[in-house]
Amino acid sequence: MYVEMKHIEKNYGSFHASRDVSFGIDKGKLVALLGPSGSGKTTILRMLAGLENPNSGDIFIDGRRVNDIPAAKRGIGFVFQNYALFRYMTVFDNVAFGLEIQKRPKDEIRRRVLEMIDLVGLSGMEKRYPNQLSGGQRQRVAFARALAPNPQVLLLDEPFAAIDAKVRQELRNWLKDTIHRVGITSIFVTHDQDEAVEVADEIIITNHGRIEQVGTPLDIYRQPQTPFVAQFIGTPVVINNCNILTGFLSIGQGKQAIVRPEFLKIYKYGTMKQYISAAEEGTVEAVVFRGSHLDVTVRIKGLAVHGEYSFDDPPLNVGETVQVLIYRLYVLDGDKTYLKENSAMTSADVFYI
Repeated sequence: MYVEMKHIEKNYGSFHASRDVSFGIDKGKLVALLGPSGSGKTTILRMLAGLENPNSGDIFIDGRRVNDIPAAKRGIGFVFQNYALFRYMTVFDNVAFGLEIQKRPKDEIRRRVLEMIDLVGLSGMEKRYPNQLSGGQRQRVAFARALAPNPQVLLLDEPFAAIDAKVRQELRNWLKDTIHRVGITSIFVTHDQDEAVEVADEIIITNHGRIEQVGTPLDIYRQPQTPFVAQFIGTPVVINNCNILTGFLSIGQGKQAIVRPEFLKIYKYGTMKQYISAAEEGTVEAVVFRGSHLDVTVRIKGLAVHGEYSFDDPPLNVGETVQVLIYRLYVLDGDKTYLKENSAMTSADVFYI
């Protein structure tokens, strides 16, 4: 492992910001620290950078314990969400700042700065000032400045938070491509799960100072290990007494479960041809346009569930009765979660017209 935290504890007075935090990151990976506000992700980033010290535990970078090494000597590049550029300096001078602190030769500084400015796609803008740049361009300058001293690890704190939606999408793709091209181990903090899923090779999910799960975006989405992860990832609905649903009687009384939109299919009444006995009847409560599809809320046996509905299917109206097939659920069982398939779905249950 290139970056490791082992049994990290961090307190701010009576507030427990990090609780037995342990994880490892391979060299060259782009990793997201994902969690709700106050879950401890920025504290982890700041401890890696040396801006905060843990109360106990060990931090390793490339096999070297860095707990007692000051921030300036850890080989860390840091990109802040508000860019933190020097307003009175040109793009060139901002990118050169870290190299000048290191007292590198002027020729080397110029060569490296121009290389970094070209890398981030801002060639020709060397003499501009930050107030002459867009938000996306300023963030690219901040990225170039962090990379210029050739750090071992790059840390980014909510790097897209201050940028408008359209540019943010472009910058996400650019950042992922650039980091993989450079090959630098990078960790970024976000509370936006779409951002984490799109950009990161791996995701570390934090909650109340603890690590809930570490894995690839696909692993975390398909195999949430805890109830928190199951509820936090995707757009789930939590339902109580899930055993009242057809095909899920064996779950047991009083259990909670997660239903995601992709776990069910909504049919206009009378159009369903397969698994009819496994379906529920429900009433449409809301139909919301989402651009690429309709988001439909259906009430079944007192439970509200959400599903996606195609524009190509027969139109639905609020108040009409529909058939809903729930394929599977994530059952919440104490501190664990597991996937349960609809047992009423059998291949023999097919009705042909």
